[in-house]
Order: sequence, then C-alpha cells, then structure tokens
Amino acid sequence: MQAAVLHRTGDEQLDVTRSITATSFGPGRVRVRLHKAGLCHSDLSAMSGVLPHKAPFVPGHEGAGEVVEVGDGVADLAVGDRVVICWMPPCDRCPSCTSGAAHLCLSGYKNLATPNFEMDGIALPGMMGEGTFAEEVVVSAAAAITIPDDVPYEIAALIGCGVTTGIGAALNTARVEPGSSVVVIGLGGVGISILQGARVAGAAQIVAVDPTSNRRDWALKFGATTAVSPEELQDTVKRLSGGAGVDYAFEAVGTPGTLRAAYDCTRRGGTVCLVGAGSRTEPLGLTMGELVLDEKKLLPSFFGGDDVRRTYAKVVELWRAGRIDLQSMITHHVPLSGINEAIRQMRTGEALRTVIDIL
Repeated sequence: MQAAVLHRTGDEQLDVTRSITATSFGPGRVRVRLHKAGLCHSDLSAMSGVLPHKAPFVPGHEGAGEVVEVGDGVADLAVGDRVVICWMPPCDRCPSCTSGAAHLCLSGYKNLATPNFEMDGIALPGMMGEGTFAEEVVVSAAAAITIPDDVPYEIAALIGCGVTTGIGAALNTARVEPGSSVVVIGLGGVGISILQGARVAGAAQIVAVDPTSNRRDWALKFGATTAVSPEELQDTVKRLSGGAGVDYAFEAVGTPGTLRAAYDCTRRGGTVCLVGAGSRTEPLGLTMGELVLDEKKLLPSFFGGDDVRRTYAKVVELWRAGRIDLQSMITHHVPLSGINEAIRQMRTGEALRTVIDIL
C-alpha cells in the first residue's frame, strides 16, 4: 500500500512509497482503512527530533477511517465502524485512567513497542504507534474511537489531536471564565482551537498573536477581538488592560521565548497555560522568586486536559451546535502523494490546516 516514511531524523521531506505493509494485526487490535489525515505541527517536531522518535517511521497521528478487520477479543468495534485514531488511547486500568486523568495514560508510548509497518522486510513503527500517513493502519482497539455518522472524516481527523488539544486547554485546563481577557500566542491549528474555546467560554477580549499576517487575519474570522504581531503584544496588552495584564495567556508554540511572553502579559494572580510541545532540554526561563511573588498559575495542558473521549464528545457537540467552526480551519487539501506539499504549507504559514485525502 502507499505510505509516507521518514528515513532519518532531521530529513525535511518524506518518502512516499508503495513498498510498505500494515502489520501487527492480532488479538486486541484492529485494521483501519484511513480516509483522511491531518498534518499537525507535532509531526514536524517528530521529524526534526524536537519530539524524540526512533527512525525510520511512518509519521501522522491525526486520522479517521473505517474498521476493516477486527482481532480476537475486541468487543466494542465491528467491521464498518467509523473511527478516529487516538494517538494516546486510554487503557482504563492504570493510575492515570482510574483517577480520571485518562489523557495522561502511558499506553500510547507502549504502542511504540509494537512496530505496525513493514518495508523491505524491516519492521518500523508508526508515529506514537499509529502512523496515519498511510492507506491502512493496524492499531490497538483502544486507539480506534467510534465517531457519529454525521461527522465527516476530515472533521474527525482534526478532532483527533489539534482541535481537541486547543479546545480542551481553554475549557478543561484553564477553565476560561465569561467576561475575561485572553491572549493566545501561536495561531496554528492548536492556537486557533484555543481561541475558539475561549470564545465559547465567553471571553470578552481575545488577543491573537502570530508573526504571520494571514494567520492573524484568520484569527479575526474565528473570533479574536484583536490580532497583533509578537512585537506589538506588550503595548497592546498594556493598552487593553491598563497595564495590569490579561487574565489568561496561552502559549501554543513550545519555546522558552513565547512562554516568557505569555507570562509577562498575564496579570498577577492570572493563569498562564502552556500548550505548545517543546524540547525536553530547553529551560523555562522563569525564576523561583517571580513565580512565588506574582502568584501566576502555570498550567501545562496535555491533549485537552481530560479523558480524551469526553473531550472528543464535547467538541462534536459544540461543532453540531455551530458554536465552533472546524470546516473553515481546513484551508488546503492534498493527496497522500503530495504530503511534502502539505509540509511546505505548514512551514511557511500558508495553510492553517491541510487535510490529506487518502481514500
């Protein structure tokens, strides 16, 4: 079948090949024919090595399709079920799952121990045990979560990671309050989703920040009240808040500099929500003294900050009600054979979200 492979960490392009097979089918696993995949910035981070991942591998962790084969012992899925691929599936047994924090379950990392592709006789993994830049994928049954019939595959693919991460950061982790002021730094798919979550929560002021002008324009269409470049952030917040700072600042880039900017524009006692996944080796650049004296809450948010099944369902209901706009987030489509064009679009900021049309 056709799939895209990263041969070496640091390569900037993927090798689209037909000499690959989806393997590892067996008890507790399902085979999914993918229809749509989304390109998330975390894919690029895994390619570059910012997010460590053994190469070679098949990237892609946002995807949706239909179940075509079910392994022994799988009771909750059947052939023909429409599913979204969950790259961090809950096991419902570990301490994180049983304490209500299933989004922190480590089963997704364990999936990496089961290579689910083969190329030229060599076993290789999909990203986070998934690998959605392929026509088919074999995953743990827990990683295939059913979606309602009225949710298009392209919408489901976005819900699989970026939208859930952003909406959940605003509603589950930071719990934005009505009438509050918000800054969102970084206006990719996650940042725009944070923005939409803050709007749903009733934020009165939403300042969107990005160096790319077309992304600032998009932010205004999705509900930002102001959109500025990073250089304009400090003066804008000072003017809007009277110098006090905003109630909530979200960092959706994953660098120490943008975290510093988010911290600095938040009022004393406010909330700084860290959503961007950066390098494990970069220091935060915050001091013990300022953390205590400012009493700003520093809240990391991982994969929506709640059981992903609840957040998926919440996002679907908001989409159905017209409270969030997911279709307009899809600015480009490319076939699987054009995956490198999608990567170019993301790197240049030309695209907000590119959907990979597979089948």
